Amino acid sequence: MLRALGRLDVAVLRTARTRGHTARMERSVAAFSRLGEHGLIWLGIGAAAALVCPRRRSDWGRAAATVLGAYLANTALKLGVRRRRPRLAGLPPLIGTPTGLSFPSSHATTSFAAAGLYRRLGAPGGPLMALAVALSLSRLYLGVHYPSDVIAGALGGTLVARAAGRSVTS
Repeated sequence: MLRALGRLDVAVLRTARTRGHTARMERSVAAFSRLGEHGLIWLGIGAAAALVCPRRRSDWGRAAATVLGAYLANTALKLGVRRRRPRLAGLPPLIGTPTGLSFPSSHATTSFAAAGLYRRLGAPGGPLMALAVALSLSRLYLGVHYPSDVIAGALGGTLVARAAGRSVTS
């Protein structure tokens, strides 16, 4: 069963790495994906919201701090699991990464944690979730994560948002 799942992981990744690729699209997706490095876009959104919503500043601060915590926990998990990034013959990754470790995807973890938490604070859920999904899928397109890395990250981020949701909204 695990071998079948591993083959499916590689097959989906290979499809993502070979469909819809042009030089212009690859550059665009790479630039877009960089927004999610270390959860920076999500931390920026939280900080901006804290500035424009002074009445809820502490809630936004707690939410952004939780996103940062999710990123740090994800990094620790990566160091424990030590799964290497994908290597597909003839299909090198299209972007550099801070480490050679892939499981779980930090982009997906921070994205889904932030989307869930920020939605609880009144930010529009649809656009937040669209951004979370797009950032997560960009990692497959660029060839730096297996689909299972992204799924695990999305699940982890969702769990963080659910667990921390009540404490974020005072």
